[in-house]
Parts: sequence; C-alpha cells; structure tokens
Amino acid sequence: MSDAIVYVDTSDVREGSLEELQAGMKELVDFVEANEPRIISYNVYFNEEGTRMTVMHVHPDAASVEYHLEVAGPFFRRFVELVTLTSTHIYGRPSETVLKQADEKVRLLGRGVVDVQALHAGFSRSQ
Repeated sequence: MSDAIVYVDTSDVREGSLEELQAGMKELVDFVEANEPRIISYNVYFNEEGTRMTVMHVHPDAASVEYHLEVAGPFFRRFVELVTLTSTHIYGRPSETVLKQADEKVRLLGRGVVDVQALHAGFSRSQ
C-alpha cells in the first residue's frame, strides 16, 4: 500500500476579502514551493463566484504533511479574518501528529472535524 497522503481543505471566502486572500495564497504557494522539496503537489482553487477556496496537496508520506503544517503554519494565521475553514479531508494514513496539527488548523480557521479515509485500493503514476 502507498504511504502517500492527499490533504484537502475547503473554506468559505469572507465577503470583501477575495483579492487579499488570493495574494496571500500566492505567497504561500511560493513559500511552499521554495521550502518544501518533498511535497508532490500544492494547488489552490477558487469557485467561479470567488466565494469558496479549496487547497489540495499531495505528500509522499505523513512526515511530509507534518513538515508542511509546521513550516507553513505561521502563514495560516494571516488568513483568520479572510476565510472560514469548512472541511478538512485527509486521504491516506496520517500520523497522530498530523491529526493534531490538522485539528489545530481547524480550530484556528474555522469549524468542523477532520475526516480521514484510508486507502483501500489504487495506484499512482508519475509523468
């Protein structure tokens, strides 16, 4: 079985904060790309209306997720007034540390619980 983890956050964008949020997320993406060499992908999506943001990242293992949540964590505080985190989904087998970090992020930015789904079957290909 694969150790890879897919981490997906969805947030409501607070009214009037889209431009500031988009600029901040671009800075975060640049930081992650420069400082987290193990992360496989890190992508930010907005719906057409600009009212919902989804962040999806893929990691080779739980240690990569732990590192991301540790080093990128200070950035998250910048978004407290800009978003309300509505869901966090983790696909794979996260460590207890990842679960604790994800819970802390939910408490900081929004509401809800961290939903974890373990891999049952599948494969990955790299291009």
